[in-house]
Amino acid sequence: MAEYSEQEQIRRDSLRQLQEMGVDPYPAAAYEITANSLEIIENYNPELENYQDVSIAGRMMSRRIMGAAAFIELQDEMGRIQIYIKRDDICPGDSKELYNVVFKKLLDIGDIIGIKGSAFITKTGEYSVHAKELTVLSKSLRVLPIVKEKEGHIYDAFTDPEQRYRMRYVDLIVNPQVKDVFVQRCMIINTMRNFFNEQGYLEVETPILQSIPGGAAARPFITHHNALDIPLYMRIANELYLKRLIVGGFPGVYEFAKDFRNEGMDRTHNPEFTVLEIYVAYKDYFWMMNFVEEMLERVANALHQQTKVKLGTHEIDFKAPYRRLPMLDAIKEYAGVDVSDMGEAELREACQRLNIPTNKTMGVGKLIDAIFGEYCEKHLIQPTFITDYPKETSPLTKRHRNNPKLTERFELFVNGKELANAYSELNDPVDQLERFNEQLKLKEKGDDEAMYIDMDFVRALEYGMPPTSGMGIGIDRLTMFMTNSSSIQDVLFFPQMRPESDGKTKPAIDLEDEMPKSPKI
Repeated sequence: MAEYSEQEQIRRDSLRQLQEMGVDPYPAAAYEITANSLEIIENYNPELENYQDVSIAGRMMSRRIMGAAAFIELQDEMGRIQIYIKRDDICPGDSKELYNVVFKKLLDIGDIIGIKGSAFITKTGEYSVHAKELTVLSKSLRVLPIVKEKEGHIYDAFTDPEQRYRMRYVDLIVNPQVKDVFVQRCMIINTMRNFFNEQGYLEVETPILQSIPGGAAARPFITHHNALDIPLYMRIANELYLKRLIVGGFPGVYEFAKDFRNEGMDRTHNPEFTVLEIYVAYKDYFWMMNFVEEMLERVANALHQQTKVKLGTHEIDFKAPYRRLPMLDAIKEYAGVDVSDMGEAELREACQRLNIPTNKTMGVGKLIDAIFGEYCEKHLIQPTFITDYPKETSPLTKRHRNNPKLTERFELFVNGKELANAYSELNDPVDQLERFNEQLKLKEKGDDEAMYIDMDFVRALEYGMPPTSGMGIGIDRLTMFMTNSSSIQDVLFFPQMRPESDGKTKPAIDLEDEMPKSPKI
């Protein structure tokens, strides 16, 4: 038998009493709503006598009983409004059932109720609704952590991050300002979608379950398809499928996609995340830089009516143009080392001098990237395009038109973090196969983030893909930047959490045994 706290048991007793009185605490019928709290507060005018037959619904957040009258604070999706309840108004006849519900406290904080009545303003100037009818719509059986403020001090605030993320539904009830972040997240996505649609690009959907995890350097999640009896992988990127559509003749395609990477978690990474990827035929990475600048300007203006955004202690200006800095020049500027002509051995020595840890799995590209990450990223506060990455770290990118050791790739950095990643896409199938084989060698050295060989994608390129530019941008991180949120968990409704119970159950099979083995070509 379940054990309840004293307050939980009192609520269950109230539930039973309501049912015995013939009051259905969870009625099946729909409840018509004609206005919300904000609408009444902003538009009610006593001289016009409007809102005299209004119907609202929401959650009871406080109650004061004063003899034969009661005041309730009702919270709906737009805010809070006071409800005035007079016993004889809601119980005009001999029946006093509703009197018992309200005045004998069978209603509890957190219960959802419907109110029909008329708007008015109290003598103290508070906008209110005089209730003529009250309907119980949902009985709450758990106690809300109601925030109390007394003499400038906050009591019982629901602020513990783990509780807030694990029970987001409670967080949204008692911290209504949390909703604003998610409303802004929706605005960001809609602004981007409208921007792409204006250009005539097509929104598409591509597979989440993939036979080969491709399109990025990351470790995948693995599952098993029973009917086909094969391992499948949660996608780490949707890039290769979107480029197949460019091969098929679409001039521009994009997708807001859920991607999954079986890697570490921190304030800026969640194993399940949302990314926007877009591919446009007959464009290059120079064009894409301009496109990204225009897109981010529009997003900032849509949310803040200006391009300047507060982010921690910094003010970030998304007004174009952004600085464009080649990666090797950034290393020379911030680390004081010229790595442009260094081989693997020299780069290892440079990392040792710079106190950067390395391991045997790291090739030229990862060694350069390690120096950049340690010495450069933290300086890139204002939006900055870091361009021209080493070929080894960019296996899907076209070789640089002026330097075959580099690629036509950029990453956009803001506040010391990568926000967007873009290429002039590699469309040479022979070169692409060579790059995949180079990745295979890295995997054989122990790099579990190196890419797998996708021979169907190579086959698609052999049919011919036009010059193309592609870009991916993390929606979660963009939302963090645009809403001044310090943690990715604050911009996800339901971030990944450890189970509440310990539950250390060993899997029936070792999933590592089912990781795909890329063939040598």
